[in-house]
Amino acid sequence: MHNPLPRFLDPHLTSELDCSFSLALSGLIGYAQAAVQAPFGFKTAEQPAQAVIDTDDHDYALEPRPRFSRKIIAVGDIHGVVDENNNWSGKVDVLVQTGDIIDRGDDTIELFNWMEDLREQALAVNGIVLSVLGNHEYMNAIGDWRYVLESEKKTFEPRESRLQAVTTGWLADAWAENYTTATRLPLHGLLGPPNTDYPAPEGSVFARANAGPLSHAAFSFVHGGLAPTYPNLQPFPSAINNLGASLLHRLRERKPQPQPHPPSSYPGLPAGTTREEARLYGGDGPLWYRGWADEDEKKVCRLVDDVLEKTGTRRMVMGHTPQFDGIAARCNGKVLIIDTGISHAYGGPLSALSIEYTLEPVKGGGWKEQEIVKALYADHDDELLAVSTRDLENLW
Repeated sequence: MHNPLPRFLDPHLTSELDCSFSLALSGLIGYAQAAVQAPFGFKTAEQPAQAVIDTDDHDYALEPRPRFSRKIIAVGDIHGVVDENNNWSGKVDVLVQTGDIIDRGDDTIELFNWMEDLREQALAVNGIVLSVLGNHEYMNAIGDWRYVLESEKKTFEPRESRLQAVTTGWLADAWAENYTTATRLPLHGLLGPPNTDYPAPEGSVFARANAGPLSHAAFSFVHGGLAPTYPNLQPFPSAINNLGASLLHRLRERKPQPQPHPPSSYPGLPAGTTREEARLYGGDGPLWYRGWADEDEKKVCRLVDDVLEKTGTRRMVMGHTPQFDGIAARCNGKVLIIDTGISHAYGGPLSALSIEYTLEPVKGGGWKEQEIVKALYADHDDELLAVSTRDLENLW
């Protein structure tokens, strides 16, 4: 089997993220190391004077105000094969996977079991695994099995149990409990835990921070993309996730469950599906939209700020549309497309997105905020995609 150990995740070859994320999921599966900081609270650095931000313009003092940092790794469409056993064991705060684990490969059972194991291991050391559903997960729940390999069906015993697994069984349970259709990931704990809504509801303990200087210090993660024309962008992400949950519930409740297509006819969405649920699964919904990747960059860049403003984010991350030359950054890094076709079905470059966020106290008052976004590759040098630095007088 294909079993590379990417350079950027080999603990013997990199100190870049101080993490070992052994990717072998059809070319990308890993264990993200986590002897982590508590990811959604402050932790004072042992040597706060040694700032991550290197500048001659500010003097960082040894003072009680805490230095905050967060490290995030995101990986795109896997569609793959698991080659080895992997465990969470290093210094990453959050791992995000943007869907399409299923189809085009044989190891569906092992991959999803691995995700649940990794989720538990991460939580035990204050790490977090965030999982987004892709269009292929929804396709399997609907009964659209055009990309399911015959060899994969044989891994379910009995073979007929696959239909139950993806509609009402263990896989459907995992998707309902541990996966969302959209994710808003705040970069700082003051904004709340993952999937804290923007705008924050009235009376929320996070409302003040989400209306202050840090309000948009967050990333969005979906599988396809957040189309400018999509009507359910607020509150983000619950408007989308509530629709996803209700559609998955309708799919589970079909009795009897339709036989999959092929060889049976395409079953379509279940009776009673609302217009909004159908729009979620439509061409400009977050599962299928490709405009940020495929349309003229000048055109999409005129539209991106409006979507970011509505969703309370600075950058949007998506998979779905393979970028065989590597992770694509458009609109000055506001649009990040991380599906590089890593599965055996495509043979694209092994890659992951790295996000490093720091908030440093400045001597005399104020803060220095920095984001560093990189594309990490197994077979060539990492690529700096975006750097953003801001001076803040206060955090409120």
